[in-house]
Amino acid sequence: MSFFNGLNINASGLALNRLQMDVSSTNIANVNTNTTPEGGPYKAKTVQFSENLMAHQADLNDPSSSLNSPSYGVKVTGITANQNVKRTYDPTNPNADANGYVAQSNVNLADEMVKMIQAQRSYEANVSATEMNKSILQKALQISLNG
Repeated sequence: MSFFNGLNINASGLALNRLQMDVSSTNIANVNTNTTPEGGPYKAKTVQFSENLMAHQADLNDPSSSLNSPSYGVKVTGITANQNVKRTYDPTNPNADANGYVAQSNVNLADEMVKMIQAQRSYEANVSATEMNKSILQKALQISLNG
């Protein structure tokens, strides 16, 4: 166990929160994008993540062993696109299909704003935890030098 594990955990959380805010801001920027280079409308993206456990201490045959494994923060497992299709009826649109429906971006602006605020608050909490961690390490260093 290292003295800096707490700071590494905080750093992983900060990196995750930054990525979540980046993805949400990209989604918001593309809320009205109906045509992408890949074809079709822009699809809302979501960051997938999980707890980053110390792999060498977990027994792969015993699922409960991960409960005793130390956590090393979080890790991003992927960024997924929402595959739901949002269609509106607009037969005058040049992108309309034979029935007059146009595929549109499936980004929900209100949901993205909530995700952005959640990521921001989590980032602020991680910054506070990092500052507290640094303060504890400084006090420990002072005690060891004066003791």
